[in-house]
Order: sequence, then C-alpha cells, then structure tokens
Amino acid sequence: MKQSPRVLGRPRHNENAKPTKDIVLETATRLFIKEGYKNISMDDVAKACNVTKATVYYYYPTKGDLYTSALIAMMDRIRLAILHILEQPSPFKERLEQLVEVHLSATVDIDMKNFMREASINLSESQLKEVHISENKIYQTIEQAMQLEMEKGTIRKGNATFFAHTFMAMMSIGYFKDGEGKRLFNTVQETAKEVTTFFWQSVHNNE
Repeated sequence: MKQSPRVLGRPRHNENAKPTKDIVLETATRLFIKEGYKNISMDDVAKACNVTKATVYYYYPTKGDLYTSALIAMMDRIRLAILHILEQPSPFKERLEQLVEVHLSATVDIDMKNFMREASINLSESQLKEVHISENKIYQTIEQAMQLEMEKGTIRKGNATFFAHTFMAMMSIGYFKDGEGKRLFNTVQETAKEVTTFFWQSVHNNE
C-alpha cells in the first residue's frame, strides 16, 4: 500500500525522542526569556531546534501562538510548583516562606512583568485571554490554600482572594532593584523570610 505523503511541515516521528513540539516550545521559551519577544523570530527558533521553519509553523502557526504557549507552559509549571509546596504537611507559615524562596529562585532570570507587557502589546485578544486564564489559576491555587487555612483557624477570617493577591504582590518585591541594580535584601532566603513575616503579621489568627 502506498504511503500517504506527510503534511507539509509535519516532522518525522521518532518514538524514542522527546516530541518535537515540546522541543520547539522549550527552546522558544529560553530564547524569549533571554532576548524578548521582538528580538526572536520563528527562523531563530527553527535554527536553535535544528528543524525547518515549516516544522515550527506546523505546530505554532504564528509567533503569537508560540509566545502564548510559552507563557501558559511557564505559568503551569509555576502553579504546579506552588501546589506541591502548599500540599506539604509543614506549618502554613513555613510553606509560604518556602513558596517565596522557591518561586524567586526559579524565576530570578525571568522578567514576568516584561513578559506580560510584551504579551499585551503583541498578542490578540483571544491569546491574552488564554494567558490570563493561566495566570488566574496561579492565584486560585493560593486562594484555595488561604481559604483552607481560614477554615482551620490558622489565619484570621477574611477575603481569600484579597489575601492571595496581597501575598503575590508582596512576593514580587523580591524582583525589585534600585538604580544601581541592587535588591532590597541580600539573598532570596532573606527576602522570603521578610516577606512572609510581614504578611503573617497581617493574617495570623491570634485568638
């Protein structure tokens, strides 16, 4: 029986190799992190992956699609890491401190504000909606943990959404640098401790 011709741009499948789509996405994410959206072309991604440009376009029809997928994949990894920490049996305050430390350590080279700024400029309305859905899932994961700890009496009763957003906003202080590039605290560990302590003083149930 004669084999059907491959669809143009569809890569050959190798059962033992990592899926080409994953390789393209991972490579593109690294390039976007290092160079930014505007400075990376689909041709750059293809060359870095050692595949044809047609292959990249087969999986991601536009650079906007690729950037959207990169952001969503990044946020999904962040959410799963946060969930893993929050599900540990250690005291809630310790989990929050670990969350800040791990998150800041993992994203030290990622300018999320710039990522989102470039997304708002270059992505379509539907693509932005996809990104925001993934972003909201991160907040919802923390919000659910806050709600659970309220029910346990660990932290005072309040608006779990407000608590989650406040905590994330405080955590972002870890990215702050002054005009000379100096951070507020010397280490990620110190930042995690200061942020968590400050937050904890506001929400801890003292009854």
